[in-house]
Amino acid sequence: MRRRSRETRPVARPSRHGRHGRQNRSPVVRPPLPPLDTRIERFDIAVSTAAEFLRSAWSDLRDVSFEVGIMPPAATGAIPRWQVLREQKRIILYRIPIERLGHPHIDDDLHRRMMIEGAVFRAAAEYLDRDPWDLGPERFRFF
Repeated sequence: MRRRSRETRPVARPSRHGRHGRQNRSPVVRPPLPPLDTRIERFDIAVSTAAEFLRSAWSDLRDVSFEVGIMPPAATGAIPRWQVLREQKRIILYRIPIERLGHPHIDDDLHRRMMIEGAVFRAAAEYLDRDPWDLGPERFRFF
């Protein structure tokens, strides 16, 4: 029989554990999540950037409110994609008809955004009683 020595050896613990086995835990809060990027948010951003461009280029549009609606009121015949209310200085763009009835020739984010911006330009042109190409000729110079 072997005798044990009175000398005690320290217990080897993995380096990640402290005295009570709880040191260096993972953080309670996870790293920040990427921002939400939904179809609705992309639509709102495309409308707002096009509206800001038009407001900066045309003084007649500075006081006009560009709004996003989900669906137009019940209509017979063609479904409107926007509504122009000159007396109230409002342009309402309807998200679902623009997204569902517009068919970009290439289905990617860039072409969907261009389709939305085109609807904003056409609605603003209707408000101003002009051709949409007159609103931003420099913007479309390379297309």
